[in-house]
Amino acid sequence: MSDRRIGIRLKDLPGRRVKEESLHRAVVELLQVSARPGVEWSHFPAGEYRPAVTGGRLKALGTKPGWPDIILVKDGHFYGLELKTEDGRLSPAQVAAHEALAAAGATVAVAYGLDAAIAILKQWGLIR
Repeated sequence: MSDRRIGIRLKDLPGRRVKEESLHRAVVELLQVSARPGVEWSHFPAGEYRPAVTGGRLKALGTKPGWPDIILVKDGHFYGLELKTEDGRLSPAQVAAHEALAAAGATVAVAYGLDAAIAILKQWGLIR
């Protein structure tokens, strides 16, 4: 799939590598235009910097560290897609959360770059 179809030309982004937020925005735009009917999805906003008081409040409300960036549901199945730049690394909290989700029956994958994210979403049958 051409990066133009989702409106972001990777060569126009600053620097040699696509920053994780730019990657995230590209995947969101892809899902907005290409998600198959019946696919529900959302970003899981747990990784951003927050003041300690906000982080404490979210933790008290049940937010858990390490969950995948994009949560998708189709036909009663839960999918988690973690987005990383090509040189990104998983944190220990992400490894633990992904293992726990998989043990609970979810399908979880890490996409290192836009091409990998597209390939995973196609493999899962969640985008056209």
